Amino acid sequence: MVTPPKTEAPLVTRRELIAGGAALLTPGFSFAQGADTEVADAMWKMVRGSRRGFDEGMAVIEALDDVALVPPLILVQRFSRAPSAWLDAPMQRLTGEDRAGWYEWMLWQEANAQVVPPPWYADLKRRMYLQIDPNFEVFLRDEYLGREAARIRFEEVTWGGVRKDGIPSLDNPRLIAGKEAAYLREEDLVFGVSINGDARAYPLRIMGWHEMFDEVIGGVPVALAYCTLCGSGILFETDVPGRNAPFVFGSSGFLYRSNKLMFDRETHTLWNQFTGEPVIGPLAKSGLQLGQRPVVIEPWSTWFAKNPDTQVLSLNTGHSRDYGSGVVYREYFGSPDLMFPTLVDETEMRQKDYVFGIRQFGAAKAWPVSAFMTMRLINDHVGDTPVVLIGDERGRTVRAYERGSREFAWQDGPVADGRWQVTEDALLGPDGQSLPRVAGHIAYWFAWSGYLSDVAELWRP
Repeated sequence: MVTPPKTEAPLVTRRELIAGGAALLTPGFSFAQGADTEVADAMWKMVRGSRRGFDEGMAVIEALDDVALVPPLILVQRFSRAPSAWLDAPMQRLTGEDRAGWYEWMLWQEANAQVVPPPWYADLKRRMYLQIDPNFEVFLRDEYLGREAARIRFEEVTWGGVRKDGIPSLDNPRLIAGKEAAYLREEDLVFGVSINGDARAYPLRIMGWHEMFDEVIGGVPVALAYCTLCGSGILFETDVPGRNAPFVFGSSGFLYRSNKLMFDRETHTLWNQFTGEPVIGPLAKSGLQLGQRPVVIEPWSTWFAKNPDTQVLSLNTGHSRDYGSGVVYREYFGSPDLMFPTLVDETEMRQKDYVFGIRQFGAAKAWPVSAFMTMRLINDHVGDTPVVLIGDERGRTVRAYERGSREFAWQDGPVADGRWQVTEDALLGPDGQSLPRVAGHIAYWFAWSGYLSDVAELWRP
């Protein structure tokens, strides 16, 4: 996560974020207070001790020959003041791999799920993170962190550089009429949402600073979870059967495979933003999965022309940020590189190529947004369900609809047995025909393929 210039909680600099952040850890802390193991205490000394303490800790490690020590050494490498190369040597010895630096070792760890950290690893990591923000305690209770309790490997959970709620969500934010949104440029991209005729626009130039809103739109409680790192804004239904009240979500400050972990404010369970599933905490084994609603990314002028009664986020969010066009995440969005490590298969697409993905009808499928450079319409299937996608690559804009047995063509608009009208809820045809909208979202290829490659198809022309 890119650090905003001002926030309710202090943040680290980008240099500390990438190189370690050890300055946030309190010196003089003895891990042995909570674990009677020489190795765990040695690891802590390597993070925050003097040069002598580091050397003493390294001596303990160098006397051991157990690859299970690599996950805690990766953690130490992230936060230690010592040169990164000093930590490379023991990991190279234990793994036989010629890697260097925290980023590369995190990739090794993701690829080697068979390596199980020592029993004290979770407590070591927990204590380190609580030195950064004591509010992380609600996420990191011991009973939530074991492999049997969590749905993801805790060793792959990493700190994103902000404290809990350091990226503040917008909860029922102030809205203004579209005609009053003089601050928006025609080409500014917005998340467009319409539920039961209630149209709203959430500019990406604002949402990039907040990454989450909790709203009731058209009478439906929803949350837009925007992971800027993986380029995906997903609109989730938050009213779940069997629960007394809708979930309200925020940003935890943690990442998993370069994807944000959001949390619900009722149980403080960590949820995977990309899948809408709880992964660490009281609800991790609940089997819950949030339903999706349609959302589109579109240039403001195009959205407003189609939805003249839309409401729009006000610049008066209650937070001090630079909401100018192209400001937030400018460097990251303009780069082909990732900020945080995760394995990527680039056999067919580059890691930050955009795709439009659908997870419905018992299946999942993605389409390269670049396909809409040369065509405006694609007839296809998701599982056994026929769909039609209508898109425009220039605005990263794609809408999907069920199409039944029809084959559509594009002639200044969708045509099949007569001309059809594109709306936010459905395709409307002659004689009152209606084909329902299908929920989907944009994402970088690395995120879609990283989470769904085992179950999803990729459309090929």
